Amino acid sequence: GSYGWASAGRFHHAQSHLRRFLNLLGGYTASVNTYSLGASRTILAHVLGGNVNPFQFATNWRQIIDEAALVVAFGGLPVKNTFVSPGGVSVHPMRANLHDASEHGVRFVSFSPLKDDLSEVPAEWVPTRPGSDVAVMLGMAHTLVVEGLHDRACLDRFTTGYDTFERYLLGETDGMAKSPAWAEAISGVPAEKIASLAREMAAKRTLVTVGWALQRALHGEQPVWMGITLAAMLGEIGLPGRGFGHGYGSMAEIGQAPAAVDLPSVPQGKNPVTSFIPVARVADMLLNPGEPFDFDGQRLTYPDIKLVCWSGGNPFHHHQDLNRLRQAMGRPETIVVNEPFWTGMARQADIVLPVTMSLERDDLGGNRTDPNMIAMHQAVEPHAEARDDFAIFSGAADRLGFGERYHLNKTPMEWIRDMYDDWSDRIESTTGENIPPFDEFWDEGQARMPVLENITLLGAFREDPDGNPLETPSGKIEIGSETIADFGYDDCRGYPSWLEAETLRESGSHPLRLVANNPSSRLHSQLDMGGFSQSTKIQGREPVRIHVRDAEARDIESGDIV
Repeated sequence: GSYGWASAGRFHHAQSHLRRFLNLLGGYTASVNTYSLGASRTILAHVLGGNVNPFQFATNWRQIIDEAALVVAFGGLPVKNTFVSPGGVSVHPMRANLHDASEHGVRFVSFSPLKDDLSEVPAEWVPTRPGSDVAVMLGMAHTLVVEGLHDRACLDRFTTGYDTFERYLLGETDGMAKSPAWAEAISGVPAEKIASLAREMAAKRTLVTVGWALQRALHGEQPVWMGITLAAMLGEIGLPGRGFGHGYGSMAEIGQAPAAVDLPSVPQGKNPVTSFIPVARVADMLLNPGEPFDFDGQRLTYPDIKLVCWSGGNPFHHHQDLNRLRQAMGRPETIVVNEPFWTGMARQADIVLPVTMSLERDDLGGNRTDPNMIAMHQAVEPHAEARDDFAIFSGAADRLGFGERYHLNKTPMEWIRDMYDDWSDRIESTTGENIPPFDEFWDEGQARMPVLENITLLGAFREDPDGNPLETPSGKIEIGSETIADFGYDDCRGYPSWLEAETLRESGSHPLRLVANNPSSRLHSQLDMGGFSQSTKIQGREPVRIHVRDAEARDIESGDIV
């Protein structure tokens, strides 16, 4: 067995080549979802169905600017995160979008423990205890119900299971009404602030957006589910510029016009192996071969992995428990890592195959909501004996007897040209537009892609829910899900709810909380060795910010190693 993970990519995307190679070799144990959005994608499939994509097809910023009056952002809208997307970013409109919205009179409210999670434009900052957002949203929902401000007609027409949720909300299920006062005790947000903002949301054209960070935590399904529920109670689901959003401020692609045609990609074939794990269970899998585990209502079994092939990524940056992951990496017989740098994952390898960086090869660059396809010209010769992933896997495939099936006797540039031409043909047949022929594109350096303008998340469903049903059991938004209820999970009921977390409570031995915020100088560990990333460190360490009162109480001064 082997282990890979899925991600859309360019021609030289390492994981695309790895999957193609492993599928021809005999298959691999796959992973589902990502560290970035594991909880979100799983819950969204049940609540909104598989035919709704709130990431690639989010309500666009032009609509928000023109139509919204109030944006309530749980997790803020940090601009620094929007300079990146898979495949690169050629235009960076987030700052301009925020300013345009503010100048059009849109009011912003940010619920976050960090004030600068929304500091680009005038905004109301509501500091919250980390992980308490669901309690705040429940307090708002309680106000809407007891004051008769919720849109019952919208709930009846577009959702199912609301009555089950409302009984929980009012305390009929467990004897505890989820009132603003109840929410204040958990979140630290004053009850009157919760209630007054709920009234304002009911009176104005409101967008409720939830940052990706909220679902990267214990019970991460709940803030996403509750954000959808709150938007439905306001009656704003599917309306231009309003309703629900997930990830504005988390990555560049959210709210931008998506490509009209799928991007060029390497054909990867079909994996003949059916076993898989959720991506973040890699340590569990390696340490517990043959043991059962639960995932999304299924009872599955961890495979016994003898060989790990890792190409494109460093789990020692983003895994939950690094000491446990280090222990797990000692179990497989062989670990092979394709990597240009001496990362934590490379240090675990039996074999490290040095690969080229993007500046050392020709490539195509583009992402699914960026308007430009980029001709990525090789800038320098590969360092020492570094080779492209394509060359590495081509050589291995030749040695193993299926080389022609893998590389098709084509050079990298022939692959790039053929993929571009196929993409161009699909654009013409789908949209009727023509883009420049390959040679002209390669000389010019970029080509403008046709995009889908004026996207409204759930807009078609709102306009005609019978003609455009969701891929859920009811065809509607599932505020209450009988499917999830039937799973019988203690940590995810059949409706959005508050699940207590010990980490929210200060105690004498653990009085502080660490918020692991992405730094502004890099994304994850990519290019951390570069000068820009290193320039923001203090004695080689990532900066940690602490409130001045907490610092003084511990004799901590600026520049200290803590």
